[in-house]
Amino acid sequence: MNILGVSALYHDSAAALISNGEIVAAAQEERFSRKKHDERLPLGAMTWCLEEGGVPKDGLDAVVFFDKPLTKLTRMLETYGQVAPRGLKSFMAGVPIWLKDKGWVGMQIEKHLRRIGYQKPAKFYFPEHHQSHAASAFFPSPFEEAAIITADGVGEWASTSIGKGEGNRMELTVEGRFPHSIGLLYSAFTYYTGFKVNSGEYKLMGLAPYGEPVYVDRIKEKLMRIHEDGSVWLDMSYFGFLDGFRMTNEKFDALFGGPRRKGESELTKKEMDLAKSIQVVTEEIMLKTARYARAITGKRNLVMAGGVALNCVANGHILREGIFDDVWIQPASGDAGGALGAALYVWHQALGKPRDMSKAKPDFMCGSALGPGFTNEQVKAFVESNGIPATFMPDEQRNAFLAENLANEKVVGLLQGKCEFGPRALGFRSILADARSEKMQSFLNLATKFRESFRPFAPICLKEHAHEFFEKIHDSPYMLLVDQVKASRCTKGTADEHKLGMVEWVNRSRSDVPAVTHVDYSARIQTVDRDRNARLHDILTAFHQRTGYPILVNTSFNVRSEPIVCTPSDAYRCFMRTGIDILVLENYVLTKPEQPPWKETKSWQEEFGLD
Repeated sequence: MNILGVSALYHDSAAALISNGEIVAAAQEERFSRKKHDERLPLGAMTWCLEEGGVPKDGLDAVVFFDKPLTKLTRMLETYGQVAPRGLKSFMAGVPIWLKDKGWVGMQIEKHLRRIGYQKPAKFYFPEHHQSHAASAFFPSPFEEAAIITADGVGEWASTSIGKGEGNRMELTVEGRFPHSIGLLYSAFTYYTGFKVNSGEYKLMGLAPYGEPVYVDRIKEKLMRIHEDGSVWLDMSYFGFLDGFRMTNEKFDALFGGPRRKGESELTKKEMDLAKSIQVVTEEIMLKTARYARAITGKRNLVMAGGVALNCVANGHILREGIFDDVWIQPASGDAGGALGAALYVWHQALGKPRDMSKAKPDFMCGSALGPGFTNEQVKAFVESNGIPATFMPDEQRNAFLAENLANEKVVGLLQGKCEFGPRALGFRSILADARSEKMQSFLNLATKFRESFRPFAPICLKEHAHEFFEKIHDSPYMLLVDQVKASRCTKGTADEHKLGMVEWVNRSRSDVPAVTHVDYSARIQTVDRDRNARLHDILTAFHQRTGYPILVNTSFNVRSEPIVCTPSDAYRCFMRTGIDILVLENYVLTKPEQPPWKETKSWQEEFGLD
């Protein structure tokens, strides 16, 4: 039985295919369209999933959309009614779009399926938004039973849900409702500090270690109330998202001493302190939510999904607190993962199909390598047809070559295996560099990624050696947990570091792996094991043998505002535009000096814009 899950029309659309309960394919539309966070109906992703799964033209049994569009429309109409006549402009801009497109998403999907030759599926399903998130968290997890937490901006009405999963069933029993939302609160601060909502939240999280939590009391006394069960109440007189296009309003501005920062302008101590303050508040909320989930479910393990579950600092705090024995987070926790969760929800919850836990080692996500992949034969055809100099190297030779060059501070762009599903590059579409290099953090930000200098980089580390580098978290396969670098590896900073310019502050060496040690001695960890990514494990092993260090920098293979690369063509273009020294396309190795001159038809800024 083939079930196609679809998420679209809000943020980061995607498609996923399960066949007889097995996850066959999953991909975000942005990988095909090259528009970051593409929210349109995922025509390319749907087509690819069906082709990748070999689904016959008459063999698609069900399509599942990840939420209930008409219920969302009801929420919008009720909200506009409550604030009328304010919000008329946003009402006139938003509601006609819903009536024209979003309310008829099933018909649009069916139309596309007919266009590519597929018969109408027997059934269409529309689970609730947080049911899809919860299913994406529980059903692919390695746990027979677990507590479930989902948290984001808003689904139909729900902004947070708590429940439990057992076997092939799950139940959500507690719900926080719009507009009282930790996700929307965090996005309000994302907006106010000058970053883009729904894509800049991770920048706010990365900025937080530079600040002091001086605004925490003001946030908790004026903007909101936090209850002991983790639920929140927001004072809506400070926010603008009910009746306009802004997340915050003039009253919010006055509370924090002036208007929001303009995008691309200089970051000041105010933005750093705001970032730190809202991060501290978020961690308090999520810790209380986790404790309440443990109390009401009695489960020893926790699974999480929703956009807030991408806050890896809060996630690491939950795990280190020992509230649960273990925590598993859906690697595509945002709306994209809802496509997968929706399909799994129908298979297990609606149809009652069992979970085969014998296949849950290490989990059901296949390392999240669920998108398009390319063979050596396809790479050979690409380089030869484009006259690109490249050398074929068997794995052992390739890995030794990479280890030697990485040890000499060369930067490597890596395309191997299938694309990652979710926002993190996990060694399939990654840029690798030497974590021991004191210059690498600045160089990668400014000359390779073309992004803000304060942004930290994540380490990848052989799982079997993670205990040598990190205090408590030694298993983090999807780069969704933050921990402290071991004190024995750190060098103590000076008390006046915060008075330095940001570039100088960032470039201070804090450990023997300075390129991945943030200013607060933290790191967003990805541990690498052979079960999920054997070829990346082999590269790290070769580097370990060459240097004595089982750890590298890993960042996504893209420039700022570009989706992570998907194809060899995407990778080559990014390679030639940036400071990457070596490009690996499966077993073909390309070095920059050997390449012909690169001719731009338009710059990367023009192609992808600035976020």
